Amino acid sequence: MGMTKAERLERDIRLMDEMKEHEEELRSSALLLVAGMDEAGRGPLAGPVTAGAVVLPPEFAVPGINDSKKLTPKKRQYFYDIIRDGSLAFGLGWATPAEIDKVNILNATKMAMKRAVAAANEMLKQKNLDSIQVLLIDAVHIDDLDIPQESFIKGDSRCYSIAAASILAKVARDNYMEELDKIYPGYDFASNKGYGTAAHYDGIRNLGITPAHRKSFLKNFQEKHNR
Repeated sequence: MGMTKAERLERDIRLMDEMKEHEEELRSSALLLVAGMDEAGRGPLAGPVTAGAVVLPPEFAVPGINDSKKLTPKKRQYFYDIIRDGSLAFGLGWATPAEIDKVNILNATKMAMKRAVAAANEMLKQKNLDSIQVLLIDAVHIDDLDIPQESFIKGDSRCYSIAAASILAKVARDNYMEELDKIYPGYDFASNKGYGTAAHYDGIRNLGITPAHRKSFLKNFQEKHNR
């Protein structure tokens, strides 16, 4: 027998409280502007890598926010709107396929993350608030960013702000890939979001590689098929 609606809500509230615990500890030590950071799209063959940064107010408490990969598209979109509307500030950062090819995916991810932080800090500035005081990141450390950072393995399942950032990044990138599908039909970007599905590979065989593709991810495929 499945859980009742009340039981699911109780579970989500308990998980939310656990995920918020470290952020509450930071706020109790006067670090009020805590930002979560995560990325989406490191693995696909096409499209940008996208980073999200979000500063949530202490009173923000929405049960159900979790690692974006654990949520349905409908739930992600629902929380995406709530997070944007309820945050003190948020930012999205992007690194293009050309940048990924030039500097590699890890460095491009960090590039996107720095852009997301800059966008969030700009929003804070417009509200006459201080800049981000501490950054909580999922499994990455940005060496040349002058903000205290804490990195968490599987942070999007352990930290509330990181989970919220993962939703922002995932939904923004998915929406972008759906628009890209209209520009480059035949690759099924709207469904596969740039990942290497059978339909995507068929599109490459039939239509070739587009400017939206990461050529460094397709070297073996190009050599095999002489593309």
